[in-house]
Amino acid sequence: MESEQLFNRNGYYRNGYNSITSASSDEELLDGTGVVMDFHTSEDDNLLDGDTTSPGSNYVMSNGGGVVSSTTHLLDFLEEPIPGVGTYDDFHTIDWVREKCKDRERHRKINAKKKESAWEFTKSLYDAWSGWLVVTLTGLASGALAGLIDISADWLNDIKEGVCLNAMWFNHEQCCWGSNETTFAERDKCPQWKSWAGLILGQEEGPGSYIMNYFMYIYWALSFALLAVLLVKVFAPYACGSGIPEIKTILSGFIIRGYLGKWTLLIKTVTLVLAVASGLSLGKEGPLVHVACCCGNIFSYLFPKYSKNEAKKREVLSAASAAGVSVAFGAPIGGVLFSLEEVSYYFPLKTLWRSFFAALVAAFVLRSINPFGNSRLVLFYVEYHTPWYLFELIPFILLGVFGGLWGAFFIKANIAWCRRRKSTRFGKYPVLEVIFVAAITAVVAFPNPYTRQNTSELIKELFTDCGPLESSQLCHYRSQMNGSKAFVDASPNKPAGPGVYTAMWQLCLALVFKIIMTIFTFGLKVPAGLFIPSMAIGAIAGRIVGIAVEQLAYYHHDWLVFREWCEVGTDCITPGLYAMVGAAACLGGVTRMTVSLVVIVFELTGGLEYIVPLMAAVMTSKWVGDAFGREGIYESHIRLNGYPFLDAKSEFTHTTLAREVMRPQRSDPPLAVLTQDDLTVEELQVIINETSYNGFPVIVSKESQRLVGFALRRDITIAIENARRKQEGILLTSRVYFTQHAPTLPADSPRPLKLRSILDMSPFTVTDHTPMEIVVDIFRKLGLRQCLVTHNGIVLGIITKKNILAHLEELKEHTEPLASPWYYHKKRYPSSYGPVDQPRPQQHNVQLVTSFPGRHDDEESEEEVVHLLEGRGSSL
Repeated sequence: MESEQLFNRNGYYRNGYNSITSASSDEELLDGTGVVMDFHTSEDDNLLDGDTTSPGSNYVMSNGGGVVSSTTHLLDFLEEPIPGVGTYDDFHTIDWVREKCKDRERHRKINAKKKESAWEFTKSLYDAWSGWLVVTLTGLASGALAGLIDISADWLNDIKEGVCLNAMWFNHEQCCWGSNETTFAERDKCPQWKSWAGLILGQEEGPGSYIMNYFMYIYWALSFALLAVLLVKVFAPYACGSGIPEIKTILSGFIIRGYLGKWTLLIKTVTLVLAVASGLSLGKEGPLVHVACCCGNIFSYLFPKYSKNEAKKREVLSAASAAGVSVAFGAPIGGVLFSLEEVSYYFPLKTLWRSFFAALVAAFVLRSINPFGNSRLVLFYVEYHTPWYLFELIPFILLGVFGGLWGAFFIKANIAWCRRRKSTRFGKYPVLEVIFVAAITAVVAFPNPYTRQNTSELIKELFTDCGPLESSQLCHYRSQMNGSKAFVDASPNKPAGPGVYTAMWQLCLALVFKIIMTIFTFGLKVPAGLFIPSMAIGAIAGRIVGIAVEQLAYYHHDWLVFREWCEVGTDCITPGLYAMVGAAACLGGVTRMTVSLVVIVFELTGGLEYIVPLMAAVMTSKWVGDAFGREGIYESHIRLNGYPFLDAKSEFTHTTLAREVMRPQRSDPPLAVLTQDDLTVEELQVIINETSYNGFPVIVSKESQRLVGFALRRDITIAIENARRKQEGILLTSRVYFTQHAPTLPADSPRPLKLRSILDMSPFTVTDHTPMEIVVDIFRKLGLRQCLVTHNGIVLGIITKKNILAHLEELKEHTEPLASPWYYHKKRYPSSYGPVDQPRPQQHNVQLVTSFPGRHDDEESEEEVVHLLEGRGSSL
C-alpha cells in the first residue's frame, strides 16, 4: 500500500518526506524501480476487455471509404504467463487487490478440478488444510526456539557470576537443586556452585573476592555484547533491534527481502541470548515476535498457497506474531489481541482463528519444555489472594500517570538520541557504541543487587508477595512478638525493618539507572526488546508505592480511608500488586497498548479480580501519554526510519483539499497522459523514454481529455516487448489502442497492438474538491497506493501515499489554522480548467497542467505512482 517506493527512478525523492529521504541507510529502501505485474489472462481479463469473441477474432482495416479490404489475426499476447511477472522487487509494496484476485482465481480452479479425480480432490484438501498446517509448524518452532532461548539466556547470565563444578551446563539454581547443604536463609549458596573469585583466588569473601567477581562480571558482559554485535554486523544486519516496527511495516504490505529469512532467524536466536546475558537494559520478549515471524515466513514457502501470494503470506505472519507474544509472556489470548491491536494491518476472521491456534500450539510446546522449572510459561508468574479496595484506585491511577509520563519522556528522548545517532559520526561505529553502553551498564549495575540480576528475575521478585518462604530484603519486616526486634520473613502489614528501607533506596537507584540506560540501549545494533525494561521500571515504581501505602496503612490505620477495611494485623495491602499495575502502566505508556496489554498481565496473574486496577492504570497511562503525542514507540521508530507506513491510529483534522496535495503542482513536470486509440508504438515509446513517470492516465482524446483508465509504465514496456517477440508485424508505426474494438485503419497499415487488457478500467478517483480528511481515510481503510484527481471527468493529477505522508509531515510544522472548507467552494476552476480565457495547453500526448490558485511555488517535482488497481473495492 505504500506507493512511494514505486515512484520515479531518476530522483523523485529529492524533495519528499524528510525522514524517507534522509541520507541514511534507509534511503535505499524507497528507491524502487516499479513493480512487476502479472499479465496472465483469465476470465476476469476477458470480462474487463469486453470482448465476446474468441482470441482469434478479426479486426477491420478500411481505406478511407470504410470498405473492408483485409482481415488479420489479432495478436493476443496475454494468453500465456510471462516469465518473471507476478513477483515483487525488494523494498516494494504488494498489490493487495491483485493478490486477492490471484487467490480467488486459484481457488476457483481448484474447486473446478476437485471432482475430476481422486488426486485432484486430495490436492483440494491439502490446499484447504495448508493454512492450519503452516500455523501449526510455526507454533511448534516458535515454542521450541523460545524454550531454547530462555534456557540459554539463564545459563549465560549466571556464567557472569560463577560456574557449576558438577555440570557446567547447569545454571545457579539448577546446580543447587540436588545439594543437601543449602540453608533457608542462603538457599542460593551451595558447594557445587563456585563464584569466579572462589575458583580463581580460592576465597569467597573479602575485598579481593569482590574485585575479582566485579572484574569477571564486566569481562563476560563485554564479551557477550561484543560477540552479539559482531555476529549481527557480519552475518545478519536485519537481526538487530526489536523487529516490531519492521514487522508492522511488512504486514502493511512492504517487502524487505531477508528480514524474515533463515540467516536472520539463526543469528537473531543466537545474538538474542548473548544480548540478554550481557546485562544490557533490554528484553527478549519483543524480538521473540521477530523470531516467530521468521518461522512463519520460512514455513510458508513449503505451501504454494502462501509462497506465491504475498497477501496470503501476511496472514501467516499475523498468526506468527501472536505465537511470539504467546511464548514471550505465556499469554496465548493476549498474543492474539496483540497481533490484532498492535501489528496487523489486515486481519480477517480466519486469521483470528489461526492466530489463536498458533498461539495455543506455541504455548503448549513451551509448557512441555518447562524452561524455568516452575511449570509456568514465564518466570514471573504470580498469584495474589488478597482483594483490592476502592481507595487503592487512587495510587493505581497515580501509577498510570507515572507510566504515561515515563512513556512520553522515553519516546522523545530515545527518538532524539536515535536521530542524533543517524546524523552524526557516532552512528558509524555501532560496535564501539555497543561496547561503550555495555561497559557503563556493567560497571554501574554490579554494586546494586537489583540491577546486577537478570531483569526478568527482578520483575519476579518485585511481583512476588511476601510470605513465609520469601527471603528477599523486601520482606524483612519487624516482628513485635514479645517486644522482639527480630527480622522475620512474614507477611506484610508490619513495621518495615532495615532490610526494607535498604531495599527501597536500592530500588530508587535502580529506577534511575534503568530509565537512563534504557533510553540509550533501545536502538543499538543488537537484538533489543522494550517490554521487559519498561515493565521493570514500572514494577520498581509500583513496589515503592505499594510499600509506602502499606506502611501508611499500618501507622495510620485510624484514618478514615483505612478504618473500615484495613485492621491492624491483617493483610490489606499487597505491594506486589502495585508492582504489577506499575509494570502494565509503564509498558502501556511506551507502546500505547490497551486491551491486549491488560489481557497479557491478566494471564500472568491468573485472576479476574485485578482487571479493574489494570484497566484504570493502563487507560490513565494512555491518556497521559497521548497528551504529549499519540505515537507509540514503534510508530515513532517507523517514522524515524522512513518506512512507508500510514498509521491508522492517527487522526487528520486539517481542512486542506485534494487539489492542494495532488501532483503535479506548479513547479512539477506536467502530467503525461495517453490517448486511447491514436498513438503509435513509436509515439508511445517516446513518451515512455522522455518522461520518468511510472504510470499514465488514459484519456479519450486530446479534445475531451476524459478519463478512461490507468496504465503502468512497466506493463506497457513488457507488453510491447512480448508482442514483438511472439509475433511478427508489430512495427514502430503500429497503432496502439486501449479500446474494446480496433480503430478503422487504412489497408496498408501494420498490425495494431491492443493494450486494453493491461488497462485499469476502474482506477480509484476523487474530485479536486474532496477534503483531504476523506482522502486520508480512504487510503487507510482501503489500503490504496494511489488515486487520480479529476474535475468533471477531466484528469488533473494524482495523489499517492508518498504525497500524503509528505503532507502530514508538512502540516505538523504549521500550527496556524487553515482556511475553512467553504472558502474553497467559492473559488472553483473554470470549466476549461485552465487559465482564464485560455485553453489548457497540450503537446501531443502529454497533458500540460498549468498552475492553479492555492498551489505552492516552492514545491519541487515529484513523480507518480505505478499501481494498477483492478477495481475500486478492496478487502482492506
